[in-house]
Amino acid sequence: MPTPQKTLIDLEKKFWQSMVNQDTDTALEMLSEPSLMVSSHGAMKFDHASYRKMAEQGNMVVTSFELSDVEVVFPNDATAIVTYHVKQAVAPRGDGKKATQQEMNDSSTWVKNGKGWQCVMHTETPAEAAPTKH
Repeated sequence: MPTPQKTLIDLEKKFWQSMVNQDTDTALEMLSEPSLMVSSHGAMKFDHASYRKMAEQGNMVVTSFELSDVEVVFPNDATAIVTYHVKQAVAPRGDGKKATQQEMNDSSTWVKNGKGWQCVMHTETPAEAAPTKH
């Protein structure tokens, strides 16, 4: 039986994989409605229809990801917060050869309801490059 922490880490990875696979239906099953996101593009609130439009018509797509330094905290039995570092590759839609690598520090807040665990908020902050030693 997986631990609660492993369950949430697996869900986070499943969401990322749904973006790589461009599998919007799987992503929507894991998203609360409405959901919130904070990124370099600002803060936004979106419903399932808005997410579908972003996922299926947005200019950029995620082509790969690698999570590290994952931490999970449960403020209560129905809330989980997952934080981690992610190395992600993004490319213009339809041109995976032009992928660029990005490193981000992310967090997701998950709530447990009648549908299981659903992500209600995600944040993404560009990670600063580690200082070089001279």
